[in-house]
Amino acid sequence: LAGVVSDDPALLDTLPPTITRVLVADAPVDGPHLVTVVVDDQDALDRLTTDAAFVQVRDDRTLKLACAAAVRLGHTVVAFTDPTKIPLEIVIAAADGAPGKLITVVADLEEAAIVLDVLEHGSDGVLMAPRDANDVFKLARLLEATTPPLNLTTLTVEGITHNGLGDRVCVDTASHFQEDEGILVGSFSSGFILCCSETHPLPYMPTRPFRVNAGALHSYVLGPDNRTNYLSELRSGSTVLAVNSEGRTRKLTVGRAKLESRPILTITAHSPEGVEVSLTVQDDWHVRVLGPGGKVRNVTELQRGDELLGYIATEQRHVGIPIGEFCKET
Repeated sequence: LAGVVSDDPALLDTLPPTITRVLVADAPVDGPHLVTVVVDDQDALDRLTTDAAFVQVRDDRTLKLACAAAVRLGHTVVAFTDPTKIPLEIVIAAADGAPGKLITVVADLEEAAIVLDVLEHGSDGVLMAPRDANDVFKLARLLEATTPPLNLTTLTVEGITHNGLGDRVCVDTASHFQEDEGILVGSFSSGFILCCSETHPLPYMPTRPFRVNAGALHSYVLGPDNRTNYLSELRSGSTVLAVNSEGRTRKLTVGRAKLESRPILTITAHSPEGVEVSLTVQDDWHVRVLGPGGKVRNVTELQRGDELLGYIATEQRHVGIPIGEFCKET
């Protein structure tokens, strides 16, 4: 947490010096605290001698004032009268590239999570009055919630087996995949192959940049926090991890999961260390996986020796959670 904000200087004086103390005032005041001044018009902003301001956005005039403050000042705290996040989007866009920090007042943890994701950039911070200490800890965890990059590896294809009919799952997300992004799927919890999204043109059908034709329903899919789910478990509102060819990750929300019977095939591959990786997918040319450099590979054209991108997990799993126990999957 970056600091504590209050309009009571006596309260701030009780805090240790290791905590940033921010005083909200109607005018600049002398003291040991960082001062943010409430401004309600452009003249007040122009007269401001501090490097921080508080703006209550309730109409077009105050929205423009918030934009001007966010561009000019080191710190701008904004509170919005209406529940829509469109005014916040406008302020974030106006301040894009500005060196200052935008802090948004939120009512609760749920609103904080939304505000931190607006325009994929989010507010630089949030100001919330916690109900108890538990809210403080939850907010701290929320602010630290990032998806770290993964160390992808190059897998070598050993062979392809055509299996006949099976049930496979298409994962339709609520986001647009980039061309070198997909999700990590595998039959074994020890290894995954990067399955390509349908962002690349195909004959006979339009692109579906929100979709990954992921694999058979028994397969593991890697999610945030190093957790896995079976593809059969995914539902509208579930979370999966988008991964690009360089290992960068981001969380995506599942819009729906489509389970359908289709011919299937199994890809077997191994890592440089000899770890076996298996993936069962729909047996069709339009289903694709990614190779090094984001190269798109059609699964029906894979041959022994071809290279794919994958991820090797170091732990075994129980109900999707990493656990240090003996477990052999074949």
